[in-house]
Amino acid sequence: MALELRQSLGLAQQLIMTPQLQQAIKLLQLSRIELIETISQEIEENCTLEERVSGDSDQETRSEVTKEDMSESPALPEVTVKEQARDDIDWENYLSEYNTGWASSHYEERETPSFENMTATKTNLTSHLIWQLNMSDLNDREKETGLYIIGNLNEAGYLEIPLEELAEDVGSSLEEVADTLRCIQKFDPVGIAAQDARESLLIQAEFHGFGGTTVERIIEEHLRNLEEKRYDEIAAALSVSIQDIIAAVSVIQGLDPRPGRIYSDEETIYITPDIYVFKVGDKYEIVQNEDGLPKLRVNNYYKSILKNETPVSENDKIYIQEKLRSAAWLIKSIHQRQRTIFKVTESIVKFQSEFLDKGIAHLKPLVLRDVAEDIEMHESTVSRVTTNKYVYTPQGLYELKFFFNSSINTVDGDSVASESVKEQIRKIIKGENKTKPLSDKKIEEIMKGLNINVARRTVAKYRESMGILPSRKRKNPFADAGI
Repeated sequence: MALELRQSLGLAQQLIMTPQLQQAIKLLQLSRIELIETISQEIEENCTLEERVSGDSDQETRSEVTKEDMSESPALPEVTVKEQARDDIDWENYLSEYNTGWASSHYEERETPSFENMTATKTNLTSHLIWQLNMSDLNDREKETGLYIIGNLNEAGYLEIPLEELAEDVGSSLEEVADTLRCIQKFDPVGIAAQDARESLLIQAEFHGFGGTTVERIIEEHLRNLEEKRYDEIAAALSVSIQDIIAAVSVIQGLDPRPGRIYSDEETIYITPDIYVFKVGDKYEIVQNEDGLPKLRVNNYYKSILKNETPVSENDKIYIQEKLRSAAWLIKSIHQRQRTIFKVTESIVKFQSEFLDKGIAHLKPLVLRDVAEDIEMHESTVSRVTTNKYVYTPQGLYELKFFFNSSINTVDGDSVASESVKEQIRKIIKGENKTKPLSDKKIEEIMKGLNINVARRTVAKYRESMGILPSRKRKNPFADAGI
């Protein structure tokens, strides 16, 4: 068969996302903070956009007041206040005391910043240690080595570089570096600059006067048994009584294996809900949180340019028309985003009304398809809306994603939400006997008695996701004695 080139016509349909549609989808999945940043950036880049200031209509109303209206208002009587100086005060000495040269020059020439421009700074680990290093009696060479040591500490306060490599980098002997390191390890917080948790705990134990005691021996030799709470094995190995081991363990529990965390410079980020759900009577009311969101509008000046009220070139008109179209689409996309969030939340409230009334134990299984079919939208749209969006409910503050969870079959054939199963497992473990904690297999049997059909491996998976230790690590053989 001979090869040849041939042209042919064919019809095909293809879905192409326009830049406007891409922008709308992007705004839909942004969090509240990201949306505010995006709007601020658009206001800077688009000259036709401006933020609507509350009270503009009031200003316009006030501007309509004429001078005649002011003149027609009745004149108010003048109020006079009679001032009289007290005779029992020596005003001459008072004025001579405060009318001095140093006082006037101090307040006239010095400019102080306003309190609004002052921000509180939190001391981090590095600056805290450097301050102590500068206040120490080390010589310049030792302080230079100390700076290098402090610069190689991680967030937990551990030294991340071997001493041999550190001595080679600073050009000092291993003994000199070790001496400087021991000095830094006594800084606040005690136990800083250790190689691992064991060394940090040993430093803290020695600092508090427990060197050579059972506390130090447990840290040196039996950390693994301490983690597993095998107190009887530790007592047998150290030839001491159980009571001495319990007392030593209580001391170790008061030490910090990661001393650098208390000077972490990470700040807490508080979540602002995107929408509120309140119960009014027997119904739930949904209110969107508009606080802090800039309210946009199109500048009237650029509208007048397109109406030929202001003479400009044709290229300028094309540019302004493009910016106006972009601004109008942005405002429309933001409104569409808010309406979609409201519709999704309204659907969730309808499905999860029992949770809002009674708590997490009554959370129902829910998937994206259920809400998408209810509000007649695509599942991907619902997924974008529920990402990084938070709702305040009578049961607390939750991410919208929280209400979508898989189902677990019951013995009777019904289904319950996975979050409800987790809450039930948490309650069972909380009420267990600490001297004989329940195994995952035993929890499985208890759950079946509660009409929840869940496998042992599922119990283990849910327990680990909640950060609950296995039964051997939860065991406390002396819990009945109040220890």
